[in-house]
Amino acid sequence: MVKLPSVSGKKAIKVFKKIGYQIIRKRGSHFRLHCQNKEPLTIPDHKNLVKGLLRKILRDSEITTKEFIKLLKK
Repeated sequence: MVKLPSVSGKKAIKVFKKIGYQIIRKRGSHFRLHCQNKEPLTIPDHKNLVKGLLRKILRDSEITTKEFIKLLKK
């Protein structure tokens, strides 16, 4: 199993934009992202996302940890 990296909310949003998600609104410190035929995501604008939350976001977006790390490095 690949270890989840420590990322900020803004870095995570950049990764999800690469796979087709778009920001549809921002309320307080939370961004709402949407992509066709996929679950909408809510990502907080925090300096460090808790690993459990990041795991849930990855599960909802239907990408693996390996794919996320690969996109993070691009």
